[in-house]
Order: sequence, then structure tokens, then C-alpha cells
Amino acid sequence: MPLGKQAKILTDKQVRAVLAELDTRRYPLRDRVMFMLSLKSGLRAKEVAGITWAMITDAEGEIGDVISLENRASKGKGGGRHIPMHPDLKAALVALHKERGVRAHPDWPIIHSERDRGLSAGAVAVWFHRLYASLGMVGCSSHSGRRTFITRAARKISEVGGSLRDIQQLAGHSSLGTTALYIQGDADAQRKVVALI
Repeated sequence: MPLGKQAKILTDKQVRAVLAELDTRRYPLRDRVMFMLSLKSGLRAKEVAGITWAMITDAEGEIGDVISLENRASKGKGGGRHIPMHPDLKAALVALHKERGVRAHPDWPIIHSERDRGLSAGAVAVWFHRLYASLGMVGCSSHSGRRTFITRAARKISEVGGSLRDIQQLAGHSSLGTTALYIQGDADAQRKVVALI
């Protein structure tokens, strides 16, 4: 994956702009969940399209604390994984779950359109493309939230006693080399670490 072809990482200012835009949309709760699944759990477009209510609810049918992404909703045979639920994502899911009521059937996709019970991975990718284009965010795609999640997690993991292997598992990558390609470098951090040597 050449560096010039990768989706851009989202800045905090861009994230705020996206969230403000989503609040003005026809389906603000669904749209916020779509964005948060990418940004706060690092899901691919295929995974956003394939995740069902059963993968995020506990035994009582309430929104849980972990996303249990099954292989069928992910990439490849071993793409399934468990991702701790970010509080902002959980709050968005609770609101959407409440709005859906009986339509939040465990086997049904969380993300749907007005006319269909689910969206294809391609439709999710197009949704992200149109969202970013409408905000003038050149170089952003459905992978921008995922890259932002992986990069931010990689920068914080050592603070909590983890390693890049933990990031690899959260991302659902079979190779640590693939995970490394997602992580954007930080020139300021590089200057600071060299000064400490």
C-alpha cells in the first residue's frame, strides 16, 4: 500500500466538523453510528455494513461493552475479533437502539437504508466518500476513520502497557507489517525521542 494512496488521518477539527454535519442529516443517529464504528472501533466499510445487533448486545439485549465481530462480518476467515466499546460509540448505539425499538432485531444489520434492511460494503464506502467530499476533505475515504483509530491507538498503547501486537489484534490484521502500514508517523514525536537518546 503506497503512502500516497492511503486514506488521510482525520484531525480533531475534522472529526468535530463531521459530527456537526451528521447532526443536520436526515438520519443523524444512524449516520453518527456509521462514523463512530469507523473512528472509534476501526471497522472497515465491509464490517460497518455487516455488523449486526447481536454482535454488540449482551445476554439481556442491551448494548454491551465489547463488539464481538464475527468472521462473516469481517475480512477473511480470521477477521473476527473482540473490540472494547468506546463510550462515545456506546452512547450512539444506545440512542440508535432505542430509536429502532423492535426493528433492532439481533440478526439484522445495525446500519440500514430507508428501503433495505442493510447496506452493502460499496454503499458504505460511497456514503463516506460523499460525506468527506461535501466537507471538502480531500484524500479522506471510508478507511480514514480506521487509519485514525489505528494510528491513535498505536500512539497510546505503550501508556497502558500494551504493544503493537494489541493494535494488530484490534485491527484484525493477520500481519504486524500490515498494521504498521496504517500507522502515520509523527515528526514531532520523532524529534522528541531522538533528543532523549
